[in-house]
Amino acid sequence: MAVKWSGGHSSSVLCLNVSAEGLVASGAERGELVLWDGGGSPVAQLQLPQAEDVTSVLFSARSPSTLYTSHGETLSVLDVRSLQEPLQRFHVNEEEINCLSVNDTDSFLAAADDSGAIKVVDLESKKVSRSLRHSNICSSVAFRPQRPQSLVSCGLDMQVMLWNLQKARPLWTMNLQECDMEEESSQSAGQFFNPPLAHSLSVASCGNIFSCGAQDGKIRIFRVTGVRFEHELEFQAHSLGVSQVLFMPEAYWLLSGGNDGKVLLWDISSNVGKQQKSPAKSLHKKKAQAAASSRKDGKLNKVASNEQPGVVPKLSIEHGEKVNWISCAEIKGSRRVLVADQTSSVSAYPLPDP
Repeated sequence: MAVKWSGGHSSSVLCLNVSAEGLVASGAERGELVLWDGGGSPVAQLQLPQAEDVTSVLFSARSPSTLYTSHGETLSVLDVRSLQEPLQRFHVNEEEINCLSVNDTDSFLAAADDSGAIKVVDLESKKVSRSLRHSNICSSVAFRPQRPQSLVSCGLDMQVMLWNLQKARPLWTMNLQECDMEEESSQSAGQFFNPPLAHSLSVASCGNIFSCGAQDGKIRIFRVTGVRFEHELEFQAHSLGVSQVLFMPEAYWLLSGGNDGKVLLWDISSNVGKQQKSPAKSLHKKKAQAAASSRKDGKLNKVASNEQPGVVPKLSIEHGEKVNWISCAEIKGSRRVLVADQTSSVSAYPLPDP
């Protein structure tokens, strides 16, 4: 059963994040920002200027009292010990920001927006160091753990991209629709009307495996190998679009939230990682290598289809509302998945131990 955290917001909660010290931040429509303790009580509230929707909140990994927020086209840096006027403001994006990511060393902050741009701010010089771009709305961006110059992004152009901050062009690009179109034999008519617009990304703690949730209800798993990434696994996760994916600290436990009102927990450790050297996987890899000649700029030939219809969730939560954001917190010694939806409250559900 969900425990409802209420009394903090009056509008729909759009985003969540949890600090290393267990403080929870939530952002909502109309500029509402709230801090919660682990028991679900609001401890501080702030109304951001212009009442613009708070679309992303993110605690610094190195300095848990620092909170990065995006509201409208603005980035604000706040001190949660005294939640008041922002310490710093950046206005470097031209359209509404959808997602923030900060690297391990707290040196770069990336902000993805509706114009398709990813503005990378050098937090020391307080200037834009890179401007990266998708051809449509960039919905999600994530720095890779232990690799402060490397990040991945996805957008409504159905592109997933790998970047290095030393270059302005992506190192590797994969078009999700072209992957699917090549799978003509199993293509259902419905898929043509439900293109894989990419909504959310999450990178596993190892830094080499990342997940992408898309409008077609599928989750795709990729493995970074040097300056490119490979399509490792895909499975049908939700009956409607996957709005959120989140890798947990355990190797290859993955949470997903969907427009179908479900929150699911997946254990994909047997599908990725060391097990890839099993005979079946080796054959799979050989097929993938055989198809590599027809793979160009990350386009995947479906001779080596990675779809796994047998992947089943470890836990299924019937949340009932379209999921806006999910996060994970340790509360009183046990873990919870926190869910933001169309309502003004946050829901907390217990999670099993690994």
